[in-house]
Amino acid sequence: MSEQGTAKGDGPDWAKLLSKVANEGDTAAFRTVYDYFAPRIKAYAINQGMHQQAEELVQEVMTSVWRNADKYRDSLASASTWIFTITRNQRIDLLRKKSRSKAEITVDTEELWQIPTEDTTIRSIQAGSTEKKMKESIGELPEEQMIAVRKVYYEGKTHQEVAEELNVPLGTLKGRLRLSMKKLRVMLEATDL
Repeated sequence: MSEQGTAKGDGPDWAKLLSKVANEGDTAAFRTVYDYFAPRIKAYAINQGMHQQAEELVQEVMTSVWRNADKYRDSLASASTWIFTITRNQRIDLLRKKSRSKAEITVDTEELWQIPTEDTTIRSIQAGSTEKKMKESIGELPEEQMIAVRKVYYEGKTHQEVAEELNVPLGTLKGRLRLSMKKLRVMLEATDL
């Protein structure tokens, strides 16, 4: 079955709904996406200690989903993965704006190498044992590598899109990503994570 939602038994075909939002500005399709994901994003925010900013995070994420629905590709990731990638990115941006990023930015190690699937999203949200060390490790990367990791893994952009955005050759971007992954693995292995 090609319908994501129906194949997984969770209801709507999210890819089709996001396509309607992107191509037709379909507000009813967006409402369906919003009604399903907004409570999950809010729960994620509260679970991550963002009680006061939970609603703000929901609004930022859903605004981004509305504006960027045309960038979603169901061949690259499930809608849930794409939306939670946006959520993680928006969360980091919000925390930086609030000047609290050092204390609260958290990233699961699994999320760097393999973004959680629809079934594991809730479990990955609740898992938090390696968050502090991962945040510190990402913070230790050189700025160019940190930016590359953020844009590819948090914003869900392709290598080509990021290379064009940063105005660097594709090979340079891939090199930065390879180096950052090697450095992160070494840092995390040193702490037995």
